This record gives sequence, structure tokens and C-alpha cells, in this order.
Amino acid sequence: MAGPVQALEDRAVACADRLQSAERVLLASHIDADGLTSAGIAATALERAGIEFEVVFKKQLDDNEIATIAAREEETVLFTDFGSGQLDAIAAHEAAGDFTPVIADHHQPAESDTEYHLNPLLEGLDGASELSGAGASYVLARALEGEDVDNRDLARLAVVGAVGDMQAVGGELVGANREIVAEGVEAGVLEEGTDLAFYGKQTRPLPKLLEYASEVRIPGISNDGNGAIRFLDGLGLDLKRDGEWRRWVDLDHEERRTVASSLVQQALKKGVPADKVDGLVGTTYTLLAEPEGTELRDASEFSTLLNATARYERADVGLAVCLGDRADGLDRARKLLRNHRRNLSEGLQWVKETGVTQEENLQWFDAGEEIRETIVGIVAGMAVGVDGVDRNRPIVAFARNNDEETKVSARGTGRLVAQGLDLSAVMGEASEAVGGGGGGHDVAAGATVPTGREQEFVEVADEIVGDQLG
Repeated sequence: MAGPVQALEDRAVACADRLQSAERVLLASHIDADGLTSAGIAATALERAGIEFEVVFKKQLDDNEIATIAAREEETVLFTDFGSGQLDAIAAHEAAGDFTPVIADHHQPAESDTEYHLNPLLEGLDGASELSGAGASYVLARALEGEDVDNRDLARLAVVGAVGDMQAVGGELVGANREIVAEGVEAGVLEEGTDLAFYGKQTRPLPKLLEYASEVRIPGISNDGNGAIRFLDGLGLDLKRDGEWRRWVDLDHEERRTVASSLVQQALKKGVPADKVDGLVGTTYTLLAEPEGTELRDASEFSTLLNATARYERADVGLAVCLGDRADGLDRARKLLRNHRRNLSEGLQWVKETGVTQEENLQWFDAGEEIRETIVGIVAGMAVGVDGVDRNRPIVAFARNNDEETKVSARGTGRLVAQGLDLSAVMGEASEAVGGGGGGHDVAAGATVPTGREQEFVEVADEIVGDQLG
């Protein structure tokens, strides 16, 4: 059966052939939702192919971590959702005979290359919007299929990874991701539909669904719990059961249509521009094998659950959920999710109270040790649009990693990217200028810089952003 992305077929087959010839594989992956789903896809495909493997997770893949991997003396190492940007160091270990690398990634490749390298950017596809790390792993998984093996069920995890990696352009997956969605639908594990674009339709009570919605901000409802309740009370619908608010998933078709049309009317009445009102409705991706009303049913909520595991040093829990653990693994993930949401809420509140510093071309805040470095990028993205934070500038966030290093995260918008913003270049060049390193994607990127050189970094980054945006 032909693979889902023809442009990557030859690379995928070459990588698959190398893995199938290995006696054993060390699978190394990143810790975010895209990295966890990448590992889940690759692990499942390796197991189905009868290839012995072990999984390790890395928060970042720097020279020291690559050396740690080399010290394990594994013949073959499969890198998923990272590796391309670190090819200079990886290639040096390969040349020294430490291991043979196989890479399934979507980040900007370094100058060095290797024989077994699956990356959409190498074939003219956009790794920031057309194919995620999980998507690259899925393409590899399809090439690993043997007789009587069908890995198309793993498309559901690839979609969760892409959504978690913010690849939904205007709320919809595009490019090579579309082919993966189509395979998931054909395999009966995914449903693509059109619905309210708000996050939390499966699990949030209706007032919280509306209050916390950041996709389209409606005055009098968004960030206004009492306003959201007043709006719902005024609809003339029975939106409670046994005294408890129902969720969006609990509503029938007519009830959903009434709520959605009333939201549109309220938004227009409050002066929300028509083009933004269109964003109230978007494309949804439903995992059909998961129970309704759970975090796993919706691709966006699933990705958040995964982010809540590895960002708190429990990548093993996230992987277990990806591999089908719906007992202890899922229970632990839900506990971590509750903690994650609390930390995000407290982090956002800290930014609201402390504010951001405006430069000529970007804005930034330094959370020090107030926000975990593993979630400061998420908080930065959530902060865009709150009072005092300009939607028309990229935002840069610092959080202390340790006494020697500071984590930097940057977030932009699709509109800024369309104007020329490339945060991968900004993070890479600015961090290198102060003795650090970084990269990522045009709309979201990260770096590590020496503690104490944050202000220098800001000055260099501000100048680069100014050059990009003209």
C-alpha cells in the first residue's frame, strides 16, 4: 500500500529498511504532545514489525544529551520530533561509529546530513504547518508495514500531534496533514467535522467553555464567568441536568445551533469584526474509539492531556496513554492535567499582574522561577491578547532553567508569519549571538541562553524581528 505522502516515500522506505535490518533500536523523542505522539506511533510500528526497542525522552537534544545517547552503545538510534536541527553533533557521532541515526523530524535541518533522514523540509514541504513530528513518524510507520499489518489506525495520534503542535491553519490541518486525516477517516478511527471552534467541548461545563474561550473574544462573555452564565440563561434552553451545567457534547443538534447562532449575534452586537466572528466555527477532529465526554475524544484536548505529562517529568505516563493505557496511565495523566491547568492559570495570572515589556518590534517578560520553564511558552501563547499584551507583536518569555541557563520561548501569530516573521531564525541567531542555541518553527520557537544575558538576547532578537517585518 502506498504511503500517505508521496514526496517522502523514498526517504520513508530507506529509513524503514534500515530499522528492519537492526537487531535492536533505541527510540529517542521529545517531550511535548508532538514528541509523545511521535514516540507512540514509532513504538507501535516497531512492535508490530517485530523490532526490539527501548524508548528514552529528552527535554532538549543538545550535545551533552547526544553524547549520553551515544554512551548507551546502541547500534541504531531512531530520533523522532527532533534530530534534524542537531545533525552536526549527531553526524559527528555517526562518523565516529558510535551509532547509526535514523531521523523522523520536521524542524529546520542543520548543515550536516545523514543517509536515513525523513523530514518534510528536505522535499519542499512546510514543517511548521504541513507535517508535524508525529506526521513524519506516521509516514515512517506506514513504510514499516509488513504483510497483514495496517498502521493507518495510528493516523489518530498523528493528528493529535499536529494539532498539539499548532499546525491547524485557520483551525484546519493542511498540506500533507490532510492526507493523514484522510487515511484516519478511511480507517474508521477519525471523524472530521465542522463545529464550534472553542477548546473544551468534550469536558468543560458550558459557562466555563465560553468564559475560557480564547479563539474569539466576545465582550461580556470571554473572561467573564457571570457574563457567560447570563448569556446562557437568556437563551431559553434547558442547559442543566440535575442542577449541573451540561457540556457542549451533551447538547443535541438544535441546541448547539441555538447557542452558536446566539454567540455570533452577541459577537457582532459587541463590535467583533466579521472576519473574526467567522472563527467561531472551525474544523474538529474526533477520535471515534474514545468515549464521548472524555479528554481523549477530541484531538485538541488529547494533546493538552499529553502536554500535562512530560512537562512534569512523566513522559512515561503520556506514552502509556498513547499506547492505549486507559486504566492507571490515564488516571495518572488526569491528575497531572489538573496540576497543569492550575499552573497555567497561575502563570497567566502572574503575567497579567506583572505585565510585559514592550520593545520596538517585540514584547517580553522574564518569569524567573515563577513559571516552570517547561510551560512558559504555553503561558506566553495564552497571554497574547490579554490587557497589556499586543497581538501585533511576537512575545518572548524567559524562565530560569538552572543557575547557568535560562529557557526562552517565543510565540507569534499566523498573520505575523504571513508578514515575514520567522521565530526559528530569530531564536537561532539571537541565542547564538549570546552564547546559547535555539530554533523551532516560524510561529513558535525556543532557545537556551546563559543566565544574565537575557537583555542582550532581547536587543538582538528585537533587531532581527524588525528586519523580518520591515
